[in-house]
Amino acid sequence: MAADSSLAFLARLNGARVAADPDLIPFRDGSFDLVISALALHWAGDFPGAVVQLRRVLRPGGLFLGAMFGGNVLVELRNVFLEAELMEEGGASPRVSPAAELGDVAAVLLRTGFAMPVADAEKITVTYSDALALMRDLRGMGETNALTARRRTPLRRMTLARAISLYSERFGLPDGRVPATFEILFMTGRAP
Repeated sequence: MAADSSLAFLARLNGARVAADPDLIPFRDGSFDLVISALALHWAGDFPGAVVQLRRVLRPGGLFLGAMFGGNVLVELRNVFLEAELMEEGGASPRVSPAAELGDVAAVLLRTGFAMPVADAEKITVTYSDALALMRDLRGMGETNALTARRRTPLRRMTLARAISLYSERFGLPDGRVPATFEILFMTGRAP
């Protein structure tokens, strides 16, 4: 059984599939021996509530395996956008969605009743030809900012140009490429 909020993604899969929001898990209690969440929980508006629901759908002794973006994801992009907006517009709005820290994820696993919880993190750095290529890739991945409290006006050209310039100045590599850090948090736990 596959569940995802993207109908386009589900259409490419075979077998049973359900369109579902990460905040509203549409399965009965004790339905599964194994639940895997791969890079979806960072979209949950109520992360602890989503984890409670994942534990609820597991049978006793069932295993939860999860991976989500962590708090240090895209730290370079966060920093340059914050600085560029302050310089160009006199204020700043988050341009990258916030993400959970490893300690918080481990605490949520404990608080939501998982037995034998384990949480770990890994940082993966990839490179792009420039910051604009990174932003295009994020848009293609569907990983743009979903905060309701974000600024609703379009990004100003001067702010974007400043952010691209700052990214290259601060983080540029000798070969002209720029790095982007992706922190992945891994979680496991058993239903008691």
